[in-house]
Amino acid sequence: MAVPDALRDLSARPYQTWDEAFDNLARYAATEPLLVVIDEFPEVAAAVPDIEGILRAFLDRARGRTALRVLLCGSAVRTMQAIQEYRAPLYGRFDLTMQLHPFRPHEASEMLPSLRPADRAVVYGVVGGMPLYLSWWDQNAPIRDNLMHLACTPDGRMLVEGDLVLATEAGHGEHMEAVLQAIATGRTRHNEIADNTGIDPTRTLRDLTTLRLAERLIPVTESARTRRRIYRISDNFLAFFLGVLSPFRGEIDRGLGKSIINAVIGAIDEHMGGAWEEAFRDHLRLRAVEGDLGRDDVVAVGSWWRDGGSQIDAVALAGRSREPFLVGEAKWSKRINAARVKAGLAVKAAGLVLEPESLRYAVCGREQVEHADLDTLVVTAAEIFCDWH
Repeated sequence: MAVPDALRDLSARPYQTWDEAFDNLARYAATEPLLVVIDEFPEVAAAVPDIEGILRAFLDRARGRTALRVLLCGSAVRTMQAIQEYRAPLYGRFDLTMQLHPFRPHEASEMLPSLRPADRAVVYGVVGGMPLYLSWWDQNAPIRDNLMHLACTPDGRMLVEGDLVLATEAGHGEHMEAVLQAIATGRTRHNEIADNTGIDPTRTLRDLTTLRLAERLIPVTESARTRRRIYRISDNFLAFFLGVLSPFRGEIDRGLGKSIINAVIGAIDEHMGGAWEEAFRDHLRLRAVEGDLGRDDVVAVGSWWRDGGSQIDAVALAGRSREPFLVGEAKWSKRINAARVKAGLAVKAAGLVLEPESLRYAVCGREQVEHADLDTLVVTAAEIFCDWH
């Protein structure tokens, strides 16, 4: 720890108690602001059970007498929420609460400058937007070698981290891991999850949504009260861990990783479908904010479907009336025919609006979108995974 103008050598004379540490740091900040960051606070709390009470007592006695500020960070969402709740020792002591979200596609691409846009898309679809996970990827090695090293060895970082995420977040709630596993394997509706797990998943789904491990999706044109809803794993990394890696976990631990890698590689295209569609929707939201969708009053971008009927990957709504004005489809294919996709979209859009020809159309393909007319918005990985600053 480096403290401005500190007379104490902390390597030789470390603090003996937390009270001593906070009081001493408060003196250093008597006239100049000083920020102290306590990272992974849930781990500190586990090691020092009374740390919340110690910190509360310090904040109460030091109020107005120091410019010291304390920043608590932690990746365990459940614990970080709990320390802010009523009756918790630190309740009412927080000046600012902020939840940091994983990088969006265009932000993640800045950590992968050596990769082609299509390969950036694969990496984002596999490890998601957490900076730590993105930093694991060797940009000088092919996808196969990366997955062999990260996922197909018993001590692979993706396997270790997946276990840690489930243990720290889903491990404290009954049935959470089972419900997540059901969603990851395609049981996305409430009744499908119930049939697969043998329980009523209502409360578990609510908890998983609060923890941002799962996401509740509804047709973008409907209100939150609708009963038409599906669930998806919020994080690409966790979806890949549960949906692709988990079925092979036992055999990877037994040393079959070199042969299992073929099955893992073969599962990527199917896994990328949902991740690619969400990246497309995120891109449309970004363009909406930039005023690049033809309307300056965009209020929502999301998916739309009818039970047992049509499904549209992206629908953009505008104005207080939430009028659909753009529809789009994303295909995880290197080359797609925009004219053919647009024709299919027009048929689906007939169930959304009375005049499908009045809509703007967007077509998204991995690398090339061919035969697009001038009115069609064309999107590829080169647009999604680029620097938007």
